[in-house]
Amino acid sequence: MPNLASYAVGDRNSRGRRHPEPPPKARGEFQRDRDRIVHSTAFRRLEYKTQVFVNHEGDLFRTRLTHSIEVAQIARSVARSLQLNDDLAEAIALAHDLGHTPFGHAGQEALDACMKDHGGFEHNLQSLRIVDELEERYGAFDGLNLMFETREGILKHCPPERARGLGEVGKRFADGLRPSLEAQICNLADEIAYNNHDVDDGLRSGLISAEQLEQISLFARHAAEARAEFPNIADRRLVHETVRRMIDALVTDLLAESARRIAESGIATLEDVHRARNLIAFTTAMAEENGALKHFLRGALYNHERVLHETDKGRRIIADLFAAFNADPALLPAQCQAAMTVKGPRAIADHIAGMTDRYAISEHRRLFG
Repeated sequence: MPNLASYAVGDRNSRGRRHPEPPPKARGEFQRDRDRIVHSTAFRRLEYKTQVFVNHEGDLFRTRLTHSIEVAQIARSVARSLQLNDDLAEAIALAHDLGHTPFGHAGQEALDACMKDHGGFEHNLQSLRIVDELEERYGAFDGLNLMFETREGILKHCPPERARGLGEVGKRFADGLRPSLEAQICNLADEIAYNNHDVDDGLRSGLISAEQLEQISLFARHAAEARAEFPNIADRRLVHETVRRMIDALVTDLLAESARRIAESGIATLEDVHRARNLIAFTTAMAEENGALKHFLRGALYNHERVLHETDKGRRIIADLFAAFNADPALLPAQCQAAMTVKGPRAIADHIAGMTDRYAISEHRRLFG
């Protein structure tokens, strides 16, 4: 791959795959990773998994799939601008939510509570399980056999005690090291994407208002710019124009601050990246503005009565399904019953986490009427 910085991840300095394979003929190794993720069953399921609004609430709200695509677009653009491996950044972004349960973070919390005596549940770890073990597409190995750096980037949070059981891919958490710059980009691209599309979806739903957002400096400033340039702009178009400008401002700030930190750090190799501080970051001023937006969305949207009502139903559905399957494994599909003999309740968690919102609702109706 031409024009990569010396500290970027490439095919030559990668730690490779767990199962050796012949190199791809017409693409790079990380392009192969991206393509395997896109063709995976878990990726397709994201179309019907909750981001904020449950699937049946409207066709135009973001899902885990559209969110992942938006994260990938931002991550790829930032990586390319910084002369990093945009294929790796895109692959991590597309895979980062593969392990999410139905019903968003409420579903994860419910499944974690169900699994409290069996190792718990965390969606980043589940994403890694999917690409390492659960996808069944190849004759030679379980999972997708992704490159080490893709797998490491997917695992963006992990307690040190749990990381020690994951082998080399979890070692950086135990040793206090940093992931690749491409993985660091994905963490903030995720934040940029969900903050801004949640503004859009929240306004579309009517749960938050433009008047409330006018109290948030990041929104107010860019809404004022849009009105100044287009005095007769209509409400929906004003929202899109404002959100577009917010994303541009955040990405521009991220690029400038990250480039400054990289230059000042003196890094020359990928190993230097692992031992440096986090180098992909916003300026202090932008981080504060972005933090104010996050705080507003947490209080006004994520904790809105209507959202909590739907997610509480999701929690109950997952808790009921887990209890039913654990009490009577014969209710599970045959393949899951076989997996339970080896994995125990973890097989139930794998099955439930893989459900879409609508399949979980359908299963609940089948079992409980």
